[in-house]
Amino acid sequence: MAVFTDTAAGPIEYLKSQTRWHWAETLFWLATLLPFYFLPDYLQLASQIAITALFALSLDLILGYAGIVSLGHAAFFGTAAYAAGIFSKMVWGEPFTGLIVGAAAAALIGYASSFVIARFRHLTLIMITLGLGLLLEQAANSASWLTGGSDGLQGINIWPLFGAFSFDLWGYTAYAYSLAVLFVLFLCARRLINSPFGLALRGIRENAVRMPAVGAPTRAHIRTVYTISAAMAGVAGALLAQTTQTVALDALGFERSAEILIMVVLGGTGRLYGGIVGAAVFMIARDQFSGIAPQYWYFWIGLLLIIVVMFLPNGLLGGLSAAAQWCRNRWGNT
Repeated sequence: MAVFTDTAAGPIEYLKSQTRWHWAETLFWLATLLPFYFLPDYLQLASQIAITALFALSLDLILGYAGIVSLGHAAFFGTAAYAAGIFSKMVWGEPFTGLIVGAAAAALIGYASSFVIARFRHLTLIMITLGLGLLLEQAANSASWLTGGSDGLQGINIWPLFGAFSFDLWGYTAYAYSLAVLFVLFLCARRLINSPFGLALRGIRENAVRMPAVGAPTRAHIRTVYTISAAMAGVAGALLAQTTQTVALDALGFERSAEILIMVVLGGTGRLYGGIVGAAVFMIARDQFSGIAPQYWYFWIGLLLIIVVMFLPNGLLGGLSAAAQWCRNRWGNT
């Protein structure tokens, strides 16, 4: 069972090679600053992309690295959005405190459900995660006195960031805030994945039965990464509540879970940047397609997904990686 790709190097050397910061990564994160200067009219969309990218990153932790397929990941996103929104509305409007409250609420749900998740795989696991999402959605709808039900949670009061930067209609503060949180949690996820724990997750993805034989407790690792993933999704949900100052019932819906799964597959699973790129491509495509044909934009999204899956089975980043390898082999031998 090959957990790392370089068979000539050991796990420690592999981890060291993965933790080095590459020039392409620097260019990528510098490019995320361009909307401030060249696309100021799209900063609200950019903030939503950053939030969705963080949500996709959280799903990729369990899907791409531990092999846990979830169709109910919006349960954590929506729970945190409601928790942060209600906390800000009724108790304390400071943004960072709201993030902690949202992440804690999602982590609690994730940890409680992880004991069930760790016992099942494949189709049963998909149905369990789907059922969890549907249960929480209906619970939120029933508790309309607290959540607003189908009308959504309104009246969320978010204080200015650091007491100086208000969340305005132009989206400067929202995008800067969301991007900064995305970058910090990306660094945490990068550190986590490029660690012995991350290698164990890859082993669990390949063969969960054999991993205890090499000293890796499969169920304990699954519970840990599932809780971490839920907390990260919770931060994304809290960001949504704070930047839009409203929470709709669809934050817990199946459609959001399905869309985030599409984004991860579109970008490429198990690549960290895959979910981020997939979220950006999906949301930009949706914005453009909905402008062309508002009632048929899902047709074009479906067509895009079919093309990517047929011709780029490892996602957009997988295709770019294969093309780069081909170029190295082609020009390196001449």
